Amino acid sequence: MGAGNPRAAQYDHLSPEQLNRKISVLGKQIWRVVPYALQYKSRAITGMISNGLARFSDLLPFVFIGFAVDYYSGIDTEGPYGVFRDWLDGSVFPLITDNLAVGYGILIFLGFASLSIFQGISEYCWQTLGYKVQHDLRLDATRSLIEMEASYYDLRQTGQLMSVLSADVNQLEDVISDASTSIIRIIVTFATAFLLLILMSWKLAAVLFAPLTLIVPLVYLFSTRVQKKYRQQRESTGDITAVLENMISGISVVQAYNAQEWEANRVTQESLAYRDQAISASKVRNRFLPGLYWIAGIAFGLLVTVGGYLTNSGEITTGQLVTFLLISTRMTMPMFIFGMLVNQLQKGEASARRVFALVDLEPNIKDSEDAINLKEPISTIEFKKVDFTYPGTSIKVLAGISFKVDAGEFVGIMGHTGAGKTTILKLLMRYYVPDSGQVLVNGIDVNELTLDSVRHQMGFVSQEPFLFFGTLKENVAYNRESTDEEIISALEMAGAVGFLSELEDGLETMVGDRGTKLSGGQRARVSLARALLKSPSLLVLDEASSALDAETEKRIQENLLASGGSRTTIAVAHRLSTIRNAEEIISMVDGAIVERGTHEQLIESDGVYASQWLIQTGEQ
Repeated sequence: MGAGNPRAAQYDHLSPEQLNRKISVLGKQIWRVVPYALQYKSRAITGMISNGLARFSDLLPFVFIGFAVDYYSGIDTEGPYGVFRDWLDGSVFPLITDNLAVGYGILIFLGFASLSIFQGISEYCWQTLGYKVQHDLRLDATRSLIEMEASYYDLRQTGQLMSVLSADVNQLEDVISDASTSIIRIIVTFATAFLLLILMSWKLAAVLFAPLTLIVPLVYLFSTRVQKKYRQQRESTGDITAVLENMISGISVVQAYNAQEWEANRVTQESLAYRDQAISASKVRNRFLPGLYWIAGIAFGLLVTVGGYLTNSGEITTGQLVTFLLISTRMTMPMFIFGMLVNQLQKGEASARRVFALVDLEPNIKDSEDAINLKEPISTIEFKKVDFTYPGTSIKVLAGISFKVDAGEFVGIMGHTGAGKTTILKLLMRYYVPDSGQVLVNGIDVNELTLDSVRHQMGFVSQEPFLFFGTLKENVAYNRESTDEEIISALEMAGAVGFLSELEDGLETMVGDRGTKLSGGQRARVSLARALLKSPSLLVLDEASSALDAETEKRIQENLLASGGSRTTIAVAHRLSTIRNAEEIISMVDGAIVERGTHEQLIESDGVYASQWLIQTGEQ
């Protein structure tokens, strides 16, 4: 159905959290963050270099402490370790001081000072890089959602999508700003420590590093078990958000039906599910971290025992053993950072799957490669033998619909609930694509025209007018640069000036979330004004006057007729007074057109329209 590709088709049936469920040690989706980070190469490179220098600066003071211990003990050292010390004593210290004790103190201070500088630069680079990537990811995911056809949202909860755009994207920012520095810290610390320790004693280095190989199978076991649990935990977060968003949006209904306790129970159930999954993940995590303590205990126990033996045998000096022990304390931190890193990467993988499921979305309804712009105002609309069935159902909503609307005409469409009236408008707006038949605009198949150019010529008012949080002015001028005079003129045509004059802040009145500070009729008129401000060549009204009283509706109709000019209007209405003055009225039953004509002609034919008219006017 419609243009698209096989990959996009899967999103018709799967929610983002249902994709990419294969378990792996560190996952593949998390690495898709790397190209985003590479857009800021200079920042990333600066962060890596400064982090590496910070780790190197962190270890050097321990070497100087070992030298100082040997100096105070009167021990001379040999080999590369001794050559380095002799170079310091003969080349560096004369530049600082003639007193070696003071010189070692200064070097130790300089080591910590450089650590503070390089660590500060590193933290700034990685944190700001994380914020930039977070912004880019959220924007890409948002753009993908915006481009999706309206049908995509029919079976998806707003709260779930909001959870991905907020909590999951934030989790990936943490991965970049924290996990990246942890990776560098582990690599540089281990590499530098390994080099320094090998230079002092390869035997003692082997004693220290051999037990650390036990970390590899421990990480594998942890990763394969916890990843699924973290994914379920992220999904539960979305479920809670969805329930809360739904409850808050419908709070007036909740209170009207005394359903506070029932809604609280719904939240309780979702929260309990999250709690249980979080506890389950915590059990796995807290079996993993103690394992690192065991490995660290083995490594340090052996180090002290073997180190004492090698010192007594004269293979290493007391200063070298001190340096070994101090550097080893620094080695424990990367070990535990490694545990937390794997933990964080697993959480990041769960979030990355959900985020990139949105980023990868591709609409089924989109411009074809050879689509052309509609350069002229809409003059004619024509449906040719259009059939349509909603995805996932087998009931045909429209069957062989054919009609034509000429320039400047006012055409009304009526019928019982479920007759297919609104579906016609959705096909015209290209929210869906027909199963068969054609929808023509100015004689051109609407699928051959660009979406933006067609919708630019339309003004649309739905049966449930939606207002955004903001001012009345912002809602009327939505996505347009308009003067106050133009906005007021549109409000006049929509019959809204009466209540506008009663508002203390006028156009600057805050309408509340979804326009809750206005009545249903007021929201309908503001929504109509928003459509009229576009000066559309085609005005599409879907039960737009259902919330209006008869007097207001009549006044608006008179305004629309007076200002219409060459504007074409298609109005779907259940209340027949709305379309009584239409040049043609189309009467529908079960997805088919059963009669058409003017009001007078349909009354005379004594069919569906006449029956409804008599009921609504009280004559039957």
